[in-house]
Amino acid sequence: MFLISFSAAVASTSFQKLSFLNYIGLVVWIVGFFFESVGDLQLSKFLKDPKNAEKIMRDGLWKYTRHPNYFGEVAQWWGIFLAAYGAPMWLLAVISPVTITWIILKISGIPLLEKKYENNEEFQEYKKVTNAFFPWFPKKV
Repeated sequence: MFLISFSAAVASTSFQKLSFLNYIGLVVWIVGFFFESVGDLQLSKFLKDPKNAEKIMRDGLWKYTRHPNYFGEVAQWWGIFLAAYGAPMWLLAVISPVTITWIILKISGIPLLEKKYENNEEFQEYKKVTNAFFPWFPKKV
């Protein structure tokens, strides 16, 4: 938790003047917050509908990325890092987004969740046309 929250601690230190990168960080954080919160809301509604049992969510943000909530989480930490620009030790704050990105992409996020669906035919079709992490338009197959 210390590594992940380090950029937030750095960003909360004093600034001389806000810069362009600070504002870019705010925009990146807002985009991340949107993807995480809207993606979670869409998935929650989808899962509450009994007719969707055993189905794969493929609408809304889930049409553009298989993991909008993970993308949003990572984007928020990169946004906080950019928002920390100009603060003392701001460059060290890169440890936070690098750590959370690595955990989600390589350890406990996407790999574990996708392993759960490796024998699901519908998921395998979804995987062929939808990016795992970065949102983009579905591929034509």
